[in-house]
Amino acid sequence: MTTTGSQTQGPFALADVDSERLLANLTAAIKDARRGHDSEVLASVTVALPPTTDPASVVFASRAADEPWFCFEQPERDRAAVASLGSAKSLESSGAARFEVVGKQWQQLARGAHSDSPSGAPGSGPLAVGGFAFADDGGSAPHWAGFAPASLVLPELSISRRGEDVSMTLSAVVRADDDAQQIGARLSARAAALQDRPLPLLDPDPSHSSRVVGTMPPEHYEEAVTRAVARIKAGDLEKVVLAREVQVHSAQPFEAAAIFGVLRDAFSGCHVFAVGRGDQTLIAASPELLVRREGMRASTLALAGSTRRSADPAVDSHLGEQLLRSEKDRQEQEIVVRRIVQTLQPLSVWVTAPDEPVIAKMANIQHLATPIRAQLRGEIGAIELAGVLHPTPAVGGEPHAVAAPLIPALEGLDRGWYAGPVGWTDLNGDGEFCVALRCALLGGKVARCYAGVGVVAASDAAAELAETEVKLAALLPVLAS
Repeated sequence: MTTTGSQTQGPFALADVDSERLLANLTAAIKDARRGHDSEVLASVTVALPPTTDPASVVFASRAADEPWFCFEQPERDRAAVASLGSAKSLESSGAARFEVVGKQWQQLARGAHSDSPSGAPGSGPLAVGGFAFADDGGSAPHWAGFAPASLVLPELSISRRGEDVSMTLSAVVRADDDAQQIGARLSARAAALQDRPLPLLDPDPSHSSRVVGTMPPEHYEEAVTRAVARIKAGDLEKVVLAREVQVHSAQPFEAAAIFGVLRDAFSGCHVFAVGRGDQTLIAASPELLVRREGMRASTLALAGSTRRSADPAVDSHLGEQLLRSEKDRQEQEIVVRRIVQTLQPLSVWVTAPDEPVIAKMANIQHLATPIRAQLRGEIGAIELAGVLHPTPAVGGEPHAVAAPLIPALEGLDRGWYAGPVGWTDLNGDGEFCVALRCALLGGKVARCYAGVGVVAASDAAAELAETEVKLAALLPVLAS
């Protein structure tokens, strides 16, 4: 704790030297704006925090009503976490060029930024956090309000963690007539007011049971798969991914913080995230990395084909072997790998992928997985890479031009951000985006859960319906408990 006069401040309050650094960066940024270099200039300060700090706990305990917030973790990857509060600048777009538009907006802010990041750890310093809808203009349904087709936020406050390295960044976008002292005081007050409480435990009400209903009847989904198989056998396309939506109606509003805690404990190898916009929260434990950019290196994970897990190790291993030998699942996987490699090749010095997939085991499901790495040829940021790769055939289809209009016609739903990229990028263009899978959109007492499967010529409608049930099992037991 630090004390200024008679006022006691919390553990996140800025030290005098950090307040001075913030004020100096704000002052320099305002001078740039007055010189006309840019009408808006980013200024920030980054400070180290104790290694015991839990970014998500701070954000869930400190978020204000109606402000955007963001938590993104992969616990097994050296405790990697990014969490943020508020918005210093919103970057939004729609249409076919949405990745390019928000990417350029972020590049312009990053180029003239007055910032320092002493730790230099991935995710430290000013960030753009958020995501993208699956479709160019997706998310028009009322329940997706606040989740624009392309929506990144420069947070007012972000906390990053990698291993024992934890840091906090305060950011502002200033204009020529802004007052550095006033903005600095506001940001300092925000830091001093932060709270850090453990995430609440999930506490189901035993007197009220939840109701689980499909937005469409199971027969509708099976019919959609049957129609898709007919189109594939006719030679129109190789593969299409079809999703379904299941709603959970609860007696009490869903507690995003408690659900997030359960997911990151149960799925520590996944990308566990929560994105809050207004009264809605998109929450997920996604197994699929779309892209990670680290300097001139890019990596991704082709993920297609899945089966259930078993508590019996022998049965579990047998299920995995069956998946490796499944001609239908291997075909799905090969389509995804081929497209990703072909997409990355023009941007890269080299692209490498193993000849054979491996089994990736999650808490309740196992997948065929192929890690793919590339050495980039030129400067292309994480946002632009995500735009080039999205959607892979793992969530869309092949060829995409044929699958794109077929997906909403057969599914009968607005995917919104389901199967879209969610993640973050920094001032250097490094960052990572996962695919929003195994996710639920929480709004009051209603949770909308989404799961999809890849349909190929050998697909069976009943089997594909059963596979969606396996995937929904990541969230339904948590939400319907």
